[in-house]
Amino acid sequence: MSYAIIGFGNIGQALAKAFARKGMEVSVATTRDPESFASAAAAIGRTVIPTKLADAVKADTTFLAVRFEQHPDVAKALPTWQGKTIVDVTNAYGVPPEKLGGQPSSRFVAQAFSGARLVKGFNHLPAAVLDQDPAVHGGRRVVFLASDDDAAAAKIGSLAENLGFAPIKLGGLSEGGLLVHARGNSWGQLIFKDLIKFDG
Repeated sequence: MSYAIIGFGNIGQALAKAFARKGMEVSVATTRDPESFASAAAAIGRTVIPTKLADAVKADTTFLAVRFEQHPDVAKALPTWQGKTIVDVTNAYGVPPEKLGGQPSSRFVAQAFSGARLVKGFNHLPAAVLDQDPAVHGGRRVVFLASDDDAAAAKIGSLAENLGFAPIKLGGLSEGGLLVHARGNSWGQLIFKDLIKFDG
């Protein structure tokens, strides 16, 4: 299983640190040349591999950690995303609901990534929190996942556990997904909730 993070701002780097903490290899890419962020990637860890966008999108699972407005540009990197899983980490705060056709932001994103299985996740925490070790006071930091594809949600749930998080599945994009998405001037009710799960 191969992993990539598209976008290497604060959120992309926080995700890269999660992989590095567990010694798991992940490709990182932006629309820029990989040399421009190679030193930042190296500072995180040797398993964080700066890559060209065209190579990063070959990964089985891609974390979309760009600004919401940039997702169509990433989607154009492949003619079809069949067989691939996209983890939508974007937030469409400030994007008018009518521009999204009144639908959840992740469903709008899914339309751009033709053929992909999409999971909304890892987007509800600010970068400064996501950046921290998810092991907290003997518990694990919660990440919420929502998807219309149960198998994809289960796969990303397993990955989240491998990264040290406690995944909580919220159901489909039109139900649970609304709790963790942003659009217009409103945030979902679970966004910014930093929750810890204790296994007992």
